[in-house]
Amino acid sequence: MEVGRIVKAHGIRGEVVVEAVSNRPERFSSGAVLYAGDRALPVRRASPQGGPDPAGRVSRARWIVSFEGVDDRNTAERMRDTVLTGDRLDYDDDDPDELWVHELVGSELLDPAGRVLGRVAAVEANPASDLLVLESGHLVPMVFIVETAAGRVVVDPPAGLLD
Repeated sequence: MEVGRIVKAHGIRGEVVVEAVSNRPERFSSGAVLYAGDRALPVRRASPQGGPDPAGRVSRARWIVSFEGVDDRNTAERMRDTVLTGDRLDYDDDDPDELWVHELVGSELLDPAGRVLGRVAAVEANPASDLLVLESGHLVPMVFIVETAAGRVVVDPPAGLLD
């Protein structure tokens, strides 16, 4: 399951900036294990970039992360654009309405009448609403999703959004 992507190196001690797609901060807790392909990357330490908001909540989707075995900037730089994955968490199935990026990517996108609008290539984090990125390059805010099923996503976008 995709957790995030390494955006860039941070500092000189091997830390990286991770753009998270997971809303589970425990993914970045000390001792958690993320994966770059088949390579296991145990988290040494992590903190939200910019710190938590005044209420103590994570206010940004970026984390500064230090991984075991990544101890210098050169190694961290080589990890730029690496997609990080993680094992499913035990409670990941608790909310039946929760959408998972790995289930959306590759899905056919349809309108309520069943007309094919394209295929989902990626999901992009966005402060207002995460965006479905279609193979055509069009962006569809996830707030327009009205139904999901295996391999298909139904959206009801406003007129002109995909023109």
